[in-house]
Amino acid sequence: MNDLAYTVAFVIFAAITVGAAFGVVTKNNLVHSALLMALCFIGLGGLYVLLQADFLAAVQILVYNGAIAIVFVLGTMLTRRSTRHGTNETDENSPSAWIAALSGLFVAVTLGVIMHTPWRYSAAGPVQDTPDVLAQLILTDYMLMMEAAAVLLLAAMIGAIVLAKGVNAE
Repeated sequence: MNDLAYTVAFVIFAAITVGAAFGVVTKNNLVHSALLMALCFIGLGGLYVLLQADFLAAVQILVYNGAIAIVFVLGTMLTRRSTRHGTNETDENSPSAWIAALSGLFVAVTLGVIMHTPWRYSAAGPVQDTPDVLAQLILTDYMLMMEAAAVLLLAAMIGAIVLAKGVNAE
């Protein structure tokens, strides 16, 4: 493919990803947000394909979209709905308004830093055997970090089970 086709494909996948991510945070309906999150994962998979990281694209689509997003949608649809009574979220002094303002400021500063960073490009071409290279890195150089991430995920899963089960403190 030529440079124009890559640029057009990048713009399409980036627009899908950013538009879906914006929809995730702006929708009031949790199911719609979860479905937009799945669309965002698909857009990221397309961006990985453009980067010639086919293994990461497959993992993104299969694991994140096929497992996490769909389980989130099903879990949201199968749980009971709870209504919030007596909350006034439109108050301008509410903590969520301050958190949103600080988050927006953080994003603006981060984008400003990114725009003024001189980027260096690697002269090395794309790696042809990405699963082999990733497996070698995960099982040698980054093994301790992978084990720490596994323990963290196990702790999060146990915490989610305890919260979902509703353990009584009596």
